[in-house]
Amino acid sequence: MNNLRKLIIVISLVFVIFAQPGNAARDTNSYDGNIFPIYTGNGSLVPPPNSLAESLDKKRTSVLVFYLDDSADSKAFAPSVSAIKLIWSNTIDLLPLTTDQLQNKPKNDPREPNYYWNGRIPQVVVLDGNGDIKLDEDGQVSLEKINKAISSATGADLPNISIKIKSFNEYNSEPSVE
Repeated sequence: MNNLRKLIIVISLVFVIFAQPGNAARDTNSYDGNIFPIYTGNGSLVPPPNSLAESLDKKRTSVLVFYLDDSADSKAFAPSVSAIKLIWSNTIDLLPLTTDQLQNKPKNDPREPNYYWNGRIPQVVVLDGNGDIKLDEDGQVSLEKINKAISSATGADLPNISIKIKSFNEYNSEPSVE
């Protein structure tokens, strides 16, 4: 029993000495896990509750957001995606889609998200209920520009609210209504 206890202590020490700390960093292209729960506290964004085809069948406005979990640009844009959900909630179908699943797929079906992906991230595409493109931009697209496109696509007035993205630390931030 004494030898077993010594062995357990030695193994524990080896793990303590050689263990690497887990680091998440918003400003690196490292994979930290799904960016929405980590950087915005909103894990409900992925996976999307419906597909683009379902949204088009129901004639709903769709907002496609193409991203990668290991992209600093996507991590920086994640709070804006969460803000879109906060502002428009049930008015639109928000479809955040990692581009890993779109690689090397044919782009011939407008009912499939890869038809709209231009190969850059983050990218935002707003489609009205008829599938017409109201916005297609990549990079850090402003919430104001996205909101105008959604308003145009839905026919709804622009929301009369102000969204502020609060950062709690170097990892976490969340949008809030002011």
